[in-house]
Amino acid sequence: MKKILEVVKFFLFLSLAIVLLFFAFKDMAFSALWESLKNANYLWVLPSLVFAFLAYISRAIRWKMLIEPLGYQISSKKTFYALMIGYTANFAFPRIGEITRCATLTKTDKIPMDKLIGTVILERICDFIVLIFLLVFLFLFKINFFGKFLNEHIFLPFKDKFSSIFNISTLKLLLICLVFIIFLICLYFLRNKFKSNKLFIKGFEFFKGILTGLITIIHMKKLGGFLFHTVVIWVMYFFMTYTIFFALSSTSNLAPIDGLFILVVGGLGMSAPVQGGIGAYHLIVSLGLTLYGITDGLVFATLAHSTQSLFAILLGTISMIAVFLINKKNKTVSSQTLP
Repeated sequence: MKKILEVVKFFLFLSLAIVLLFFAFKDMAFSALWESLKNANYLWVLPSLVFAFLAYISRAIRWKMLIEPLGYQISSKKTFYALMIGYTANFAFPRIGEITRCATLTKTDKIPMDKLIGTVILERICDFIVLIFLLVFLFLFKINFFGKFLNEHIFLPFKDKFSSIFNISTLKLLLICLVFIIFLICLYFLRNKFKSNKLFIKGFEFFKGILTGLITIIHMKKLGGFLFHTVVIWVMYFFMTYTIFFALSSTSNLAPIDGLFILVVGGLGMSAPVQGGIGAYHLIVSLGLTLYGITDGLVFATLAHSTQSLFAILLGTISMIAVFLINKKNKTVSSQTLP
């Protein structure tokens, strides 16, 4: 039954990606898209991939810094391998990459999965804060130019989404609070019974491990290094996006601030619950480029997304092979040390 649900989820997310792709490409002639891609200057793709690679390295080092306070010494090479395997897994299932990269390190270095998940959640919180900061900066920097787009396509959709979630009657809210209070009371009186329950113990230990991973930043000795690599990651992301502008004549005259704008809206597209941001990235980036009167923004979105995705999958494949060899070596060493 579990496998059937996983298959259903996979095709559900895939269908969403296809729908988004349809809306993105419905007014685009594929012959014109192919012609534009053929005429692109791919020499500019190479530095974009270099900047992406540097961002991945910084992200791997930053993750290592979060793991060290847990009491585990691990190489940046292994966190890099796990990170890239996770990115590759995201093309199969949205957000499964976060679990996959944790599972990879658990396999190679016996680090508890729950604690690793806590560090990944902390990473994502930090990156979300940076993204929100950049979003607000863009909104205030050119409020007349970016303001309308951000308000219509970013702020209002989020506002409507949260309004629909929290738009409940007072009676329903009181009932929810009452049920929650009753649940806490029952939990208190039955606490001794739960203490002997193996499932409860495992669940408690799992969430305790996540909390341990979340608070690693408090015990971090290299907080300055963590902040430095956070800045490096986003600076590299910016150059990764901006250099692709020069590969196409329609975007080659855009300014650095425009590159930052596309980075931010593209980042929001990549966070959509679809495999590898497929469709969502194309749709929002092409919409963003219409601000500059660029009607073939899908060419840029397709070039940027496809080259970065293929590069990530390539690095992920190499990382899988490397981790396989590491695990094989560990098994060999373990078998030789057995009496």
